Amino acid sequence: MIKKPDRKALRAKRHLRVRKKISGTAERPRLNVFRSLKHMYAQIIDDERGITLVSASTLSPELREQLKAGGNKEAAAAVGRLVARKALERGIKKVVFDRAGYIYHGRVKALAEAAREAGLEF
Repeated sequence: MIKKPDRKALRAKRHLRVRKKISGTAERPRLNVFRSLKHMYAQIIDDERGITLVSASTLSPELREQLKAGGNKEAAAAVGRLVARKALERGIKKVVFDRAGYIYHGRVKALAEAAREAGLEF
């Protein structure tokens, strides 16, 4: 019997391969995306200091009341706008986008495009 590859393991492998090249700095931190079945999460991380500068998710108090569901494109776009707004308030304009091994499609793409429209550059 042929065993199918574990999708989570393959994504983690892709993520590690990309993380060898992508790193967030103080001038240009990393915008990381995590996608679960029910929610979307985004963080802006300074890898040199090892700290999260800004974070937003569908579980954030600002969004929790507004969203009907957390696992769709509309929710992902709302998270993108929120993380961009928080970043601009902290003076962060340029970031490096880290899709974390996910395909740039659907919810990941919606989050990225909403963050760009809200003022982040990547």
